[in-house]
Amino acid sequence: MTPAARVQTAIEILDRIRAGDPAERALTNWARQSRFAGSKDRAAIRDHVFDALRCWRSSAVLGGGEIGRARMIGLLRDQGADLEALFDDSRHGPSALTDADRQGGVLSENDHWDLPDWLCDRFRDSLGDMAADTALAQRRRADVFLRVNTLKSDLEGARKALEPDGILAEPHDLSPTALRVTEGARRIAQSAAFKDGLVELQDAASQAVVDLLPLTPGQRVLDYCAGGGGKTLALGARLGGGPVAVHDIDARRMRDIPPRAARAGVATRPHKAGSGGYDLVLADAPCSGSGSWRRAPEGKWRITPERLTELTDIQSQIIRDCAGLVASGGVLAYATCSVLSEENQDQIARFVQANPDWQRGPSRQFLPSDGGDGFFVACLTKP
Repeated sequence: MTPAARVQTAIEILDRIRAGDPAERALTNWARQSRFAGSKDRAAIRDHVFDALRCWRSSAVLGGGEIGRARMIGLLRDQGADLEALFDDSRHGPSALTDADRQGGVLSENDHWDLPDWLCDRFRDSLGDMAADTALAQRRRADVFLRVNTLKSDLEGARKALEPDGILAEPHDLSPTALRVTEGARRIAQSAAFKDGLVELQDAASQAVVDLLPLTPGQRVLDYCAGGGGKTLALGARLGGGPVAVHDIDARRMRDIPPRAARAGVATRPHKAGSGGYDLVLADAPCSGSGSWRRAPEGKWRITPERLTELTDIQSQIIRDCAGLVASGGVLAYATCSVLSEENQDQIARFVQANPDWQRGPSRQFLPSDGGDGFFVACLTKP
C-alpha cells in the first residue's frame, strides 16, 4: 500500500469509530477484509488510527471537521506531514485538498489538551501544576516496557536474550525490573525470551506499584482484581514463586493467568469465597484509566461524569470488601491506573475517616512525567 492509501484506509476506519464501532473491532474487521495488506501496512494504519484517537479533539479543530478525513488532515498537519503529497487524488488515496481543507483552525488550551472540557477541569483540580504536562503526555504514544522475571533472569541477562530476535532494550529508573524497549517492540510476543518466561509486557509504573508493596516470601497474598494477571505475576516473582491467590468479579478475565503463570514459574490458586486472613490484599480497582489513555485513548472520549461516579462507588465497595479479607497486622494495597484524586487520594481519605484505627503506609501517585503510565497506590495496615 502507498502512504496515501494507508491514510485513506485510516480515514474510513475513523469514520466507523465515529459511528460507534470500538477501535479494535473496526481495525480487525478491516484487516479480515483486506488480506492484501502486509504487516507494515497494518502497523502504519493502526498507528494513524490511534494517533488520531489520542488527538481526537485537536485533530478535528486543525482539520476543520468531525469526519475521518478532516481528522486525518488535522493530525497530519500537526505532525508536519506533506499533506499535498498524501492527499494526491490517486486511485486508492484520498481526494486532493480543497481550499477549505488548507485552512485549519486555532487550538484553545482545552483543545490542545485533547480532553473533554469537564475532564480538563478534573485534571486541573487533581493535578495542579502538573495538569498540563499530564494531559499533553496522553497525546503521545507510550513507551513499551518489559518486566524482567527475576525467577528466571536478571536485567542484563534478559536484555541480552532479547537481542537475537532484534529487540533492543535499556533499564529504566522507575523499577529495578523494568526494561524500556527501544527497537523491535512488535517482535516481543514471538521472541524466545518472552516464550521462555524471562520477560513480560508490563508498564514501568505498574511494576513500581508492586515494588512499593511490603512483601516477603511465605506471606499469604491475594490479587483481588487480577484481570489478565500482570500484577499477579509480579507479586509471584517477589514472593519467590508464589503462591498468589487470584480473584476477579468476572472470572473470564483471568483465563490467561494459568498459561502466563506456567511460563513465568509462578504458582497461583483461586481465592475461595469466605476465606480471608491474608497478609496482603492488592485491590487494583476498576477506574477511569486516566493514567493509561496513551494506550487506550478511546477511554477519555467515552467516559462521562456519571460513569466516573459509578466507578468511584465501585471502588469504595471494593476497598470495604477487601478490608474484611486482611489479617490483623496485614496490608490492604489499593491501586488504580488513574490520575484523578477522587479515585485515589479521596478514596483513601474517606476509608481512613471511617476506619481511623487503620494506619496509612507507603503511597505514591505516579505520573507520565515519571516515565511510565499514571498509577496510584496506597498501603493501609489493619489493626
